[in-house]
Amino acid sequence: MGQRMVREAGALLAQARSVVVLTGAGVSAESGVPTFRDALTGLWRSFDAQRLATPEAFRDDPALVWGWYEWRRATVRQARPNAGHLAVAAIEARVPSGVVVTQNVDDLHERAGSVAPIHLHGSLFAPRCSACAHPAPVPDEVAEEPGDGRRVVPPRCARCAGLVRPGVVWFGEALPAMALEAAVEAASTCDLLVTVGTSGLVYPAAEIPQVAARSGATVMQVNPEQTPLDADADVNLRGPAAQVLPALVQAAWGGVDQV
Repeated sequence: MGQRMVREAGALLAQARSVVVLTGAGVSAESGVPTFRDALTGLWRSFDAQRLATPEAFRDDPALVWGWYEWRRATVRQARPNAGHLAVAAIEARVPSGVVVTQNVDDLHERAGSVAPIHLHGSLFAPRCSACAHPAPVPDEVAEEPGDGRRVVPPRCARCAGLVRPGVVWFGEALPAMALEAAVEAASTCDLLVTVGTSGLVYPAAEIPQVAARSGATVMQVNPEQTPLDADADVNLRGPAAQVLPALVQAAWGGVDQV
């Protein structure tokens, strides 16, 4: 990542009037949050994440699935937003119209100062009833490893007494319609889309930069690795979000406050 490229990218950002920032697992991984496929450690090492993250798994063993998600939520609570999250919040605040769209299910964007990011894959902090979909309170903090070793019985819905489930999108489920519609609308009307720390492999989220490009927006990618979006992005900034994004904001407007 050369300084000249960052300066040029910063100029594009400073000139933009409507910006969408699309973030993926790489941003939170820099805060120590395990990615989905890396998350099975300790007591969970013998389990397959893709088998736990399904409606069928919750139906068959709700305490096992709820226990795993309680562990994941506890892990996120121990993490702190990094400089990349702060830079995303700075971009959102400083452009005339800024929208944050995330594939992450943590709350690190909110804690960094982003206002109501669009969660394409739901949130660990938005449980809901598995029967009537009524929102449920976030449970009190639990130990990193649930006390009985693996299983934690989920709470009951205050409205219908159904089992409360994690508020995330499982394999085989559609993305939340309102969130996806809002993300597509933002991408189709922005003049700059910045995609950060996402592989570009998970659809339909991976289609969002394409929506922006087809609508005439500039697409800027921040990622330490090559992705399928490389060929289509107008700007590729190679490096971790916590390093590249603050440099980008610095080039556009000045510094970013630290957590």
